[in-house]
Amino acid sequence: MAEKETVTLTDNSTGRTYEFPLLSGTIGPKVIDIRSLYAETGHFTYDPGFTSTGSCASQITYIDGDEGVLLHRGYPIDALAEHSDYLEVCYLLLNGELPNAKQKKDFENIISHHNMVHEQLATFYRGFRRDAHPMAVMCGVVGALSAFYHDSLDINDPKHRLIASHRLISKIPTLAAWAYKYSMGQPFIYPKNELSYAENFLHMMFATPCEDYKVNPVLARAMDRILILHADHEQNASTSTVRLSGSSGANPFACIAAGIASLWGPAHGGANEAVLNMLAQIGSKDRIPEFIARAKDKNDPFRLMGFGHRVYKNYDPRAQVMRKTCHEVLDELGVRDEPLLELAMELERIALEDPYFVEKKLYPNVDFYSGIIFRAMGIPVSMFTVLFAVARTVGWVAQWNEMIADPHQKIGRPRQLFTGETRRSFVPLHQRG
Repeated sequence: MAEKETVTLTDNSTGRTYEFPLLSGTIGPKVIDIRSLYAETGHFTYDPGFTSTGSCASQITYIDGDEGVLLHRGYPIDALAEHSDYLEVCYLLLNGELPNAKQKKDFENIISHHNMVHEQLATFYRGFRRDAHPMAVMCGVVGALSAFYHDSLDINDPKHRLIASHRLISKIPTLAAWAYKYSMGQPFIYPKNELSYAENFLHMMFATPCEDYKVNPVLARAMDRILILHADHEQNASTSTVRLSGSSGANPFACIAAGIASLWGPAHGGANEAVLNMLAQIGSKDRIPEFIARAKDKNDPFRLMGFGHRVYKNYDPRAQVMRKTCHEVLDELGVRDEPLLELAMELERIALEDPYFVEKKLYPNVDFYSGIIFRAMGIPVSMFTVLFAVARTVGWVAQWNEMIADPHQKIGRPRQLFTGETRRSFVPLHQRG
């Protein structure tokens, strides 16, 4: 039997040494198992943002940021985006394997027959101001699902977890489309079971009772591909939020609502909106050098949005698929001279040839193009993050399920480095100066 690898920690203040196991996954860097660190040493680690800390073991998604690799259950994201559809990827993330023809059909039937929501939820929408942000509405209505579906709240029952998973994946597009309709003052459109997942979402977004809405197959395929590209992304902020919420035993609807709230932050789900704002600020191609120079200036707060990534230190593999999809959508809609796209293309070209950006590996990420696609499809900026939530729901659900089934799972309880006041004596009010 091979000797187990360990890492030795020396405490210079005492001269004592401690050994900790070195664990290996199936792929990726080895990790130091520090679960016994505090018990053995009386110390714990300090890692703001958890950039060097593994919070869980997972079999769902693997990212190699240095090489620009993203795998779902072992399958490269570009292959899935090219050859699969969103519900097939959902099945993969939930079950670990791609479905056969019968499994895929059965799964599609389950999702399509769960896509309606309780009619009383329509009344719940009317409690929001008309100008409420759709993400605020989503936080409320998704959390409220737990008040309507009591038969899937026992997280220790695998059948309950499965039903809740299917309900969330199927109902989120309906809730999202209704959030949009409510903001527009238009009547809610109910789902149609004969349509695909992406087609159904577009239909609920843009149809009206006045006339039939025919879903453009190119736009439907683009939407389906966008959903695939955002389906899961390992232990990001919103996924970690879902896991942390779930670790307390909270019901699945509350956990996903927490994930939506985390996603709403501009540093997470709002990046594609920031890209559009940046392109509008630049305005024209001849001003690009000026803004490139500003991005290099450490004293200038301006930064290029849509470039670089917390994880990827190479070209975001999703960005290449998104770039191709962007051109397909603009060509289909006859947008020949889209100023923002031309500006984006030129900005990408200049940045990728600039030694500063090449050296720092600041490559375009998936958000660089997605906002342009949404704009061309007539989706308002306020809905950009909502679409992200629709896509990411399956990733949240898969990660939540994996966490609940993990025998090593514990309630999340990070430690802190306390820098406040030490113990002080209480001074009565009449004695304080």
